[in-house]
Amino acid sequence: MIKALKKFGLLFVGPTFLAYTLAFLAPFAIGLYLSFAKFTTVTNATFVGVQNYIDAFSDKQGFVTALIFTAAITIVSIITVNVFAFAIAYALTRKLKGTNFFRTVFFMPNLIGGIVLGYTWQTILNALLLHWQTTLVTNATYGFVGLIILINWQMVGYMMIIYIAGLQGVPKELIEAAEIDGAGKWTILRNVTIPMVMPSITICLFLTLSNSFKLYDQNLALTNGQPLDMTEMVALNIVNTFYSRVGFEGVGQAKAVIFFLIVSVIAFIQLRATRSKEVEA
Repeated sequence: MIKALKKFGLLFVGPTFLAYTLAFLAPFAIGLYLSFAKFTTVTNATFVGVQNYIDAFSDKQGFVTALIFTAAITIVSIITVNVFAFAIAYALTRKLKGTNFFRTVFFMPNLIGGIVLGYTWQTILNALLLHWQTTLVTNATYGFVGLIILINWQMVGYMMIIYIAGLQGVPKELIEAAEIDGAGKWTILRNVTIPMVMPSITICLFLTLSNSFKLYDQNLALTNGQPLDMTEMVALNIVNTFYSRVGFEGVGQAKAVIFFLIVSVIAFIQLRATRSKEVEA
């Protein structure tokens, strides 16, 4: 059996590895090279060393400002999305009527595209803000709050489904044993339920972190970075640099590489930190 696998393994792995190389590894390597080059197309790239990376942190489009704004959005989103999602999931795993209906209702926003959500919430929030004679793009604080509301409305339902799966996997014997020992609901939640759903927490934190950091279409539709690029997130900043400024394509590519490294490192640290707290049933 092992000999057969060694003999025909390449036959089965080869097509997948080839597709992976062409679709991911090759573009990634080319993109990494272009971040060290000045170019308008791939064929006329000229190597310039680390100049693009220097320009990325000194350019007038505010890459550092976008990073700070994105980090703030991500931190608030991670907390709010996961708190709301876990609370809803916990409520819907109690023996209540109509739980399947409410699960569907909460999950449905996740099925709507980001551009549609952005313009929809822009209309709703601007209609509310007009009572105070202002709009989302007049004050950066309103844009920040609007993005947080949009992210929560879209992501809470998806995270809720993951938390429900985790909560349903908690052994009933542990809950019953804790109740026999006289533990209250809060004590059981803190010392039994939450440790047992740590795998779900790990997944939800990772998805919330990565999706919040990479937010683009919702940011574009809701505020487009206004006012004065103060609500511009990193993904939108990269696209604007790459396509809106002639001769800055290499700088935009350098920003993309920096962004990839930042998100990868933070996600890796988060995964290591939360997985270390997981327990087995």
